[in-house]
Amino acid sequence: MADLEQVPAILLLEDGKTFYGKSAGKIGTTTGEICFNTGMTGYQEIFTDPSYFGQIMVTTNAHIGNYGIRNVEAESDQITIAGLVCKNFINEYSRQMGDQSIQEYFEAEELVGICQVDTREIVRHIRDKGAMNAIISSEINDIGELKKLLDKVPNMEGLELASEVSTKEPYFFGDSAAEMKVAVLDLGIKKSILKCMSERGCYCKVFPAKTSFEKMKEWNPDGYFISNGPGDPAPMQYAVDTVKAILKEDKPLFGICLGHQILALALDIPTYKMHNGHRGINHPVKNLVTGKCEITSQNHGFGVSPDALKANADKVEITHMNLNDETIEGIKVKAKKAFSVQYHPEASPGPHDSRYLFNEFVSMMTKAEQLSH
Repeated sequence: MADLEQVPAILLLEDGKTFYGKSAGKIGTTTGEICFNTGMTGYQEIFTDPSYFGQIMVTTNAHIGNYGIRNVEAESDQITIAGLVCKNFINEYSRQMGDQSIQEYFEAEELVGICQVDTREIVRHIRDKGAMNAIISSEINDIGELKKLLDKVPNMEGLELASEVSTKEPYFFGDSAAEMKVAVLDLGIKKSILKCMSERGCYCKVFPAKTSFEKMKEWNPDGYFISNGPGDPAPMQYAVDTVKAILKEDKPLFGICLGHQILALALDIPTYKMHNGHRGINHPVKNLVTGKCEITSQNHGFGVSPDALKANADKVEITHMNLNDETIEGIKVKAKKAFSVQYHPEASPGPHDSRYLFNEFVSMMTKAEQLSH
């Protein structure tokens, strides 16, 4: 287990708010948009979720690292957060299945973090002031120099990041003898999503973000999946064009998170930057079709315009709504075999209330297959 060598560290927010603590992980400097996650477990899944690319994560749980790192529980091939802010950074873990300590993990992945700061104060500040850029440094103690570096960081609004985390080459996931073939547009997909589809009899071919519909269609899939991912959906015209073509073909389509926003844009429904987004594993969502409530896992800083959806009620049905703030959490395209949700039904981490959505997607593909014969 690596020794926890800590030095003084600084967290500087875009609005000038400054916090002093100790280093966590690699000694260095990192920048990104600061946000917070309200989950009590699943820190490794959060670290490796590509949807967090370019973001500094504040964890509201006080203890990070106490159950170590287990390699098979990563959601991608590397840490994707830009930095970590936590209260207690615990290097000695108690989990027997753990493969390494959090410090060893961060050093190997070259992740910079800060601990021993008041995360409750930081979260309240972001909650009230909104998500903003920030810088963490355990090597520079000059606030003026840190501010100059921070001023160069681009705003998340207008930033296209999905193509940076997407696979560079197509690959397969699941059993090639499975009944259903799903073409996956990788905008930053989590491994748990692919596992959920594989467990339900789907063989997936995962395509790079900028793959055309024609290229995906060549594989002759039974359905299309548009994944989660980071950044602003608005500049992603390449993905919007692909989804428009899928809708025209009218093959079954399922979108999650960023995929939900891309589906909305393909229907000419605009998206917007949220004040501080939804990130956690305890968000209540009501299924407006069944009337049931589900506790969901969420990670997004952009949303779909509710006013525009209501104005287009003739072609789009709102299927899910967030009970905390009444933001849109799910839609279904009328007269098409396409639906999407804003949250993460694979729920890694989180409760499994929403995994029925994968069953609905498989059922949609099965019915479409039966009708085609």
